Amino acid sequence: MSQLKVFADQNPNDALIDTTDGEQITTELNKVGVLFERWAAPGEITDDATQEDVLALYKDDIDRVKAMGGYQTVDVLHMVPTHPDKDAMRQKFLNEHRHHEDEVRFFVKGQGLFCLHIDDKVYQVLCTRNDLISVPANTPHWFDMGPAPEFTALRFFDNVEGWVPHWTESDIAGKFDRLDQL
Repeated sequence: MSQLKVFADQNPNDALIDTTDGEQITTELNKVGVLFERWAAPGEITDDATQEDVLALYKDDIDRVKAMGGYQTVDVLHMVPTHPDKDAMRQKFLNEHRHHEDEVRFFVKGQGLFCLHIDDKVYQVLCTRNDLISVPANTPHWFDMGPAPEFTALRFFDNVEGWVPHWTESDIAGKFDRLDQL
């Protein structure tokens, strides 16, 4: 189930907001310029589905988001607990960073935790199946896929290079709960 927790960035122990209500999540994130949507699944994805199968199933929504944001490419990221690089990938995403472009993800299956550092607050957004999140360009954030990641997500890019981080060198990400601590 999707969840939003909002904290003062200097107080990771006491949530100012803690909700699983989809409308409230959307409203609170929209206030800070973050798009959050819930999509109806147009069908089921099998465990052996290819990237092409996933892209075909969500074609209408993909085309809408691409047109809305001017995104050039879309791919599918599939992570499983047995992925040989899961620990290194998790560690890379756990450090606060920014992108010069929006970071847009749609969760086809599974879950992931986006943590957004906006002004003097941290917004922890637990994204689950059918959630779309669009983090605006230059928003400091980090992502946790957990120690045993299991998700499939669409990734939208407005550049051909794909995911390009710009590290903030802040240690704030280590002060907040990780996915396995929620």
